[in-house]
Amino acid sequence: MLAALSILAIVDLSGCSSTGDYGRLSDVPVTDDIHSWVGEEAAVRAGQPISADNLTDDERTLRDLAFPLIEPSYDRQRWDAVVYEYGTKKSFQRKLWGPFDQTAYYRHLQAELLRSTAARYNQLIDDIRNDIVRIEPFFMAARRIADLDRRREASLAQIGSLTPAERFNAQARVGENSLTIAWVRHSLDQRCAGYRFALEHLAAAEPEPIAAEADRAVTELQQRIEANPVVVVAPRIAAAPLATRKISQ
Repeated sequence: MLAALSILAIVDLSGCSSTGDYGRLSDVPVTDDIHSWVGEEAAVRAGQPISADNLTDDERTLRDLAFPLIEPSYDRQRWDAVVYEYGTKKSFQRKLWGPFDQTAYYRHLQAELLRSTAARYNQLIDDIRNDIVRIEPFFMAARRIADLDRRREASLAQIGSLTPAERFNAQARVGENSLTIAWVRHSLDQRCAGYRFALEHLAAAEPEPIAAEADRAVTELQQRIEANPVVVVAPRIAAAPLATRKISQ
């Protein structure tokens, strides 16, 4: 695995990350399961089990759509983006799970975009708009999966021929899906707060007419977030048969 990642890291990564050239959205994955770790990590951090079942197409799509909404927006064009998307970079994990720092995005604008005030405002607006267009596809997938998981939970009570392992893995997958959806919603709230902090401090330090456009963008983002409440299914997870336990990497 490490050898494969090393090879990927030295090739042209422009088509491998969540964004393509000039920050435009890209949906070209490196492998079908490049973001499978998202659901597993959400479960592990919540103290919940991981399912050994294969991901459905919808569950894979949910994780692909989730990643750019939990990834810090200022990390989207990193040279080692593939390593980030596999979730194996320790510094990336610390950003995801460390205490939320609403000043981080503003500090990035100040440190990385020294060319001009206009460049900082334009980057802020671009990052916000990229999040806005990602929200509805993610929550469409989330609502679809939540509906299927509700049906799955209902059917588990009716199927008497399931083995303990089958029942456990089905319930664990419902948990992974729900925790992934909740993680994205929490991340969106945090990044919106970071954008608002950046705009307020940028407007105070470097006022420009374009600040009004950035304010409209942040307001629209907040409205889109609020229009998509968390839709989750709480699984009733039985004790795990030993044969089904899976260790997160």
